[in-house]
Amino acid sequence: MLKNDGFRSLDRPECLRLLAEVPVGRVVYTRQALPAVLPVNFVLGPDSSVLLRTSAGSDLVRAVDGVVVAFEADEFDPASRSGWSVVVTGQATVVTDPAEHERLLRTGPDSWMPIRDDVFIRIESTMVTGRALADLRAVTG
Repeated sequence: MLKNDGFRSLDRPECLRLLAEVPVGRVVYTRQALPAVLPVNFVLGPDSSVLLRTSAGSDLVRAVDGVVVAFEADEFDPASRSGWSVVVTGQATVVTDPAEHERLLRTGPDSWMPIRDDVFIRIESTMVTGRALADLRAVTG
C-alpha cells in the first residue's frame, strides 16, 4: 500500500457537515434476507439523525422500522478524482409522536416522489464514519 494512498479519514463533525450539503443518499437494509439499497432524498436533523419522508404503505417503512440500517451519501468529481463518502449506522424508527410529525411536515425533508399519508423515518447517527479521497495526481505528481 502506498504511504499516501490519497484517502483521509473524516471525523464525526466533518462527516455531518458534508452530509448536510448533499440532498441524496442511499439506505442500506435487508429485504427478504438479502441486502437492499434504495436511493432517497433526506435532511440531517438537529440531533444529527438522518430524516427520510415516504408514504405509510411503502415497503421501506415495513423493512426498516426498529432495525439497524446503514445510510451512505457521497460526492465525487471524476475530473479531479476526488471526493468523499460518509456512512451513518443506527436504528431506524418511524416517527410516531404527533407533534414531531407535524413539525417535520413543515421542516423535514420533502419527498421527490408524490406520496400520500406522509411518514417520516429517523436513522440515529450511532456510528458515523467517512473518508475523503484526494487527487493522487496532485499528491504524487
